Amino acid sequence: MKHLNSGTKKLTAILAVYVLLAVSFYALGGQQLHIRGAETDDMVTPTGDVDEIYANSKITQPFSIDADHITGVTLYTSTYGRLNDCSLNVSIERAGQTIASATKPAGELGDSAETVVSFAQPIEITPSEPLTLIISSPDGSGGNAVTVYYGSSISVSKGSVDKELNESELARVDGQTLDGILCFQVTGQQNLLFGSIYWYVVAALGVALAAYGLTLVRKMRSGASSPTLRFFAAIGKYRFLMEQLVNRDFKTKYKRSVLGVLWSFLNPLLMMLVQYVVFSTLFKSNIPNFPVYLLTGIVCFNFFNESTNMCLQSISGNAGLITKVYVPKYIYPVTRVLSSSINLLLSLLPLFLVLLITRTPLSIRGVLLIFGILCLEVLALGVGLILCSLMVFFRDTQFIWGVLITILNFATPIFYPESIIPARFMTIYKLNPLYHIVRFFRIVLLDGVSPEPKAYGLCLIAALVPLAIGIVVFKKSQDKFVLNI
Repeated sequence: MKHLNSGTKKLTAILAVYVLLAVSFYALGGQQLHIRGAETDDMVTPTGDVDEIYANSKITQPFSIDADHITGVTLYTSTYGRLNDCSLNVSIERAGQTIASATKPAGELGDSAETVVSFAQPIEITPSEPLTLIISSPDGSGGNAVTVYYGSSISVSKGSVDKELNESELARVDGQTLDGILCFQVTGQQNLLFGSIYWYVVAALGVALAAYGLTLVRKMRSGASSPTLRFFAAIGKYRFLMEQLVNRDFKTKYKRSVLGVLWSFLNPLLMMLVQYVVFSTLFKSNIPNFPVYLLTGIVCFNFFNESTNMCLQSISGNAGLITKVYVPKYIYPVTRVLSSSINLLLSLLPLFLVLLITRTPLSIRGVLLIFGILCLEVLALGVGLILCSLMVFFRDTQFIWGVLITILNFATPIFYPESIIPARFMTIYKLNPLYHIVRFFRIVLLDGVSPEPKAYGLCLIAALVPLAIGIVVFKKSQDKFVLNI
């Protein structure tokens, strides 16, 4: 009866925490749960202009955008350094019919710079439908006109990557086809179903959690067993051993080191400084707030690299303990990930220092990083379970993983923008689970908002799928560890 009361109290506490988290997440998610910002591809690098736009000129640019509403257009404009008194008209057509229009005085245009043209009201469209951007000037004339730029490549470092274009995507000036597209970007909003069904999802998950909890309470009362109960019992029983293993791993890493734990601060910071110098000077990068962008990727990748490499030796390196004392074998890779998590938390300090130095606005939504950190740890544990299992039977695993982790380093957008990846490769590129988690971190830190609901789902998939595979591989091979280590 005592165990039953204890189990009921714990279940009640868990449900209360669940409700609190659901309410907090809804408050932090804000509009991002209902509306997702959308935009066309990154603006191409300007290589030429369309000449002065006179009153009888018309520039057309076909485009489409995966959005429900269009809110504005960004153009790369020039006034030729003059004080023109003309204006620029920006409109959007659907099947020859104008659905949105806005006029901007020349005095408000950027001179060889980006100009944002916003529409008075969001324009409702069908996602990905073919549309046409129309640029004209109602009063432009010789010596009193402005222009817009076009190009066909995306800037990368000191070079560029040609954008794949077909003839139907090219811009036209008075019917004449240019050899590129306008330097433009259309922004909009996409309505999300998740926001309207959020509380239904929360209620359904709450009922499922309560039902599962009650099942566990009944099993506790009857003395029956279950994987969940056995797992928590093992954690409670071997908690002291886990603490000792974590302490051992953490102390061993900095043994005989003069600076000791300071390396957890210095390592990501020094790596960022080196790569920042390389990619901002020798190979100039035009990524906004590049220091934060770069350090975020470094911190995530360093943790994944360190934790998986530590897991690699977690079984074969503890042969003495495994062959003499019974301990659930998953304790060893779990403690390796936990010890690496200490370094991850410490390495977040220089990241926040760089945020302050670069004057990046800090938002209360920064607490959503907890979700990203948990997904990163679960991903590392899943991969670690696979690696430590393979390492017992195939010692070359450590060398193969060294090559694979290097490939993964370059396959993750740590120091370059994902926009340089050709569209035909993006589906394969996004199979990299680190991509989704690093992107989650950057949205929270750089944009100061909650990522769209899809980003949470992708992070969960990126973390739970490797974990599920790792558990299956580990469970099927763990009984043979003693015979091979």
